[in-house]
Amino acid sequence: MKRTLAAALAAFACMAPSHAADVEVLHYWTSGGEARSAAELKKALAARGIGWKDFAVAGGAGDNAATALKARVMSGSPPSAAQVKGPAIQEWGDEGVLASIDAVARAEKWDALLPPAVAAIMKYKGRYVAAPVNVHRVNWLWVNPAVLKKAGATAPATFDEFFAAADKIKAAGLVAVAHGGQPWQDATLFESVALGVGGPEFYRKALVQLDQATLTSPTMVKTFDTLARIKTYIDRGAAGRDWNLATAMVINGKAGMQFMGDWAKGEFTAAGRKPGVDFLCVPAPGTANAFTYNIDSMLMFETGKSDQPKAQQALASAIMSPAFQESFNLNKGSIPVRAGVPRTRFDACAIKSMDDMTASGKRGAFVPSMAHNMAVAPAAQGAMMDVIARFMNSKMASKDAAAALAKAAKTR
Repeated sequence: MKRTLAAALAAFACMAPSHAADVEVLHYWTSGGEARSAAELKKALAARGIGWKDFAVAGGAGDNAATALKARVMSGSPPSAAQVKGPAIQEWGDEGVLASIDAVARAEKWDALLPPAVAAIMKYKGRYVAAPVNVHRVNWLWVNPAVLKKAGATAPATFDEFFAAADKIKAAGLVAVAHGGQPWQDATLFESVALGVGGPEFYRKALVQLDQATLTSPTMVKTFDTLARIKTYIDRGAAGRDWNLATAMVINGKAGMQFMGDWAKGEFTAAGRKPGVDFLCVPAPGTANAFTYNIDSMLMFETGKSDQPKAQQALASAIMSPAFQESFNLNKGSIPVRAGVPRTRFDACAIKSMDDMTASGKRGAFVPSMAHNMAVAPAAQGAMMDVIARFMNSKMASKDAAAALAKAAKTR
């Protein structure tokens, strides 16, 4: 009987999962390319003996995921890790609910692998609490060269060239600017215009430091004037349109240009389009020497479970590994956040983004995206986005919009 019992236990051990621990990961990577990217992380963890408990919350901007995370933490049962960005990391740190991953960060020399601006975001009071997954460049303009050719226009580098091209596309009977009338898309457009009109130092003072004098300055008024002019090239069907449907308008030749981050590239490649041939990725007008960034990161939480610290360290190490950084970002359309990842499999748009990230970092023009939760606290960001959306959907004067934006920036 003892031999029989021993055999049964051995058989059960063979069938049981071999994972030493599981990590529950709350994320909002739910679209096609994003889901494939999440699967790569699950695979990388499995290779390290760590199981993955999926907690996916749909919603591209992450608002639904943030609400779910807050509910879990307040109930005393936080996930092992959650997809969190920018200033929200510091806010969670102030709540005293975060787990340190400083040991693995020191062992793997993250300070030497990451841009200093990125490393600072991932730390709370000098200790790493989050692992950065990627870097998205937000200030891209996506262009259909066939539409340009039909209209007799060229890809713009300045706003003068942009409006000249837009006039020609409109005269050819096509939509010049594909856009979705949603607050986060309005804010994405706005911040690229602000960067192009005022430059990185103006952008940083206005949309990162929230300097009141800069927010009400003539340059900000000019930013809204430029935005008002761009509005005239957006079609009437834009209200409520999802970003990927706007991208499809450019892909299908119904529109010439779109202001959007590099996640739009995934739509072009999924449709079988080739960069430099079927579509162009150029910096938004006036922003060639700057880079607005959006970084996905995994923030670690104290769960009270003894097996979690080791599992969280393994998760962080897997995220920062060159192999994962390559596979994830090839699927996501973004670029690796760490140094030392081979470039050979990345396309021309990604390589341009990598080069521009390095160059902008050296010249102090690597700035966080306000529209994508990287620059200011959520309360101020939400109030500012409301002002921008109101401007996009009304005849509000530019001077009034600048004053309203400055007031919104004081929201706490």
